[in-house]
Amino acid sequence: MSSDTNTRAPVPPFTLESAIQKVRMAEDAWNTRNPEQVSLAYTIDGVWRNRSEFLIGREAIVQFLTRKWDKELDYRLIKELWAFHGTRIAVRFAYEWRDEEGSWFRSYGNENWEFADSGLMRRRIASINDIPITEQDRKYFWPIGRRPDDHPGLSELGL
Repeated sequence: MSSDTNTRAPVPPFTLESAIQKVRMAEDAWNTRNPEQVSLAYTIDGVWRNRSEFLIGREAIVQFLTRKWDKELDYRLIKELWAFHGTRIAVRFAYEWRDEEGSWFRSYGNENWEFADSGLMRRRIASINDIPITEQDRKYFWPIGRRPDDHPGLSELGL
């Protein structure tokens, strides 16, 4: 198990408020598209399943995210709390991106997260589906980076 001594509040067990905070913190970090920054939210030996790819450890996470954001351009993500209990949080999410040819996609998914007592995520299990969309079907138009507080979430957007 991880020997990482860092703590990332909020820590489990989660309340409704702390689970919502944890989800927004994750969304904000992923919207930076900074693999090194994002990886710091995970234990040094964090375990991921992302679609059909299995990863272990922060270095593998950094490599994966680097490849991801080299391919998924103009990436913008919204996450929403689905459920929580103890050390676990379930989220649903949707993100929009375009490829090098300019084709747009919306990727929908669910994640199951398990946290260490330190508040670092030790397990992430993600299932994701990509849907081609037209540029006119896009719903995320904020500048690259953090989603503005007044921008609608998934439920408000009907996603």
